[in-house]
Amino acid sequence: MSTQVTLLVNCHDRTGIVAALSDLVARSNGNILDADQHSEEESGLFFMRMQWVLDTDTLDASGLRQALDALAERFGLHYELHVHDAPTRVAIFCSTAPHCVYDLLLKERMGEFAPHVMACVISNHPQWQDVCDHFRLPFYHVSVNAENKAAAEARQREILAAEDIDLIVLARYMQILSPELVAEWKGRIINIHHSFLPAFVGARPYHQAKDRGVKIIGATAHYVTAELDQGPIIEQDVTRVTHRDEVSDLVRKGRDLERQVLSRAVGLHLDRRVLECNNRTIIFR
Repeated sequence: MSTQVTLLVNCHDRTGIVAALSDLVARSNGNILDADQHSEEESGLFFMRMQWVLDTDTLDASGLRQALDALAERFGLHYELHVHDAPTRVAIFCSTAPHCVYDLLLKERMGEFAPHVMACVISNHPQWQDVCDHFRLPFYHVSVNAENKAAAEARQREILAAEDIDLIVLARYMQILSPELVAEWKGRIINIHHSFLPAFVGARPYHQAKDRGVKIIGATAHYVTAELDQGPIIEQDVTRVTHRDEVSDLVRKGRDLERQVLSRAVGLHLDRRVLECNNRTIIFR
């Protein structure tokens, strides 16, 4: 029997780390499929992503974790081990903006996220029922207002548990999650927003940008933390604009960037190519 595993490592750089990890794979009759590493001279940190086929008859996942624990103690490793024995199940949170939701659902329909699945849609607005019916996807309407936020989040937690969710994607979900939920799902909630922050805070950011004569607009996808829109950045992109662009043009270009950046960020997470370190990310492309 065999299965694929992906290992993400960060630690202070020192001689012998790559050799020790490669030796572990060889001794367990594994076959390395992909390996990428990076050392930072300034910080002295070492980062690595390695993916291999694990021969579970020689070493099962539990035994592999024990072997990695020994190496972690020896080298001071911080590691994440992902065993590809089941697809990641994703819950999409959304409000009224459709562009990011449709893009995620279409990409899954075309197999771009396979074997991982968009498992359900949760929204504080009811109009997504027909869309989810079309995609044969469970839809949950959870109304949220100032008076029922705690009860609404309790219901969302029930849904996440019932659907066995591994990752939450905020596809233009216009509600703030509680610090408790964010802490519980650390590194497993991805958000998307325009890249004007912190310059143009609040409502009508594209109007503010037009008034200031900006020359580029962008979008940022990041992990959610308790500090609003300040989490580790996964993916970004920009496009140039000119004085000839009306506000509607800026909004249209911004929507295109948001859906592209969010889908790329979700794909990077699902492929286990994102390593968090000190409120930033290392992306293995």
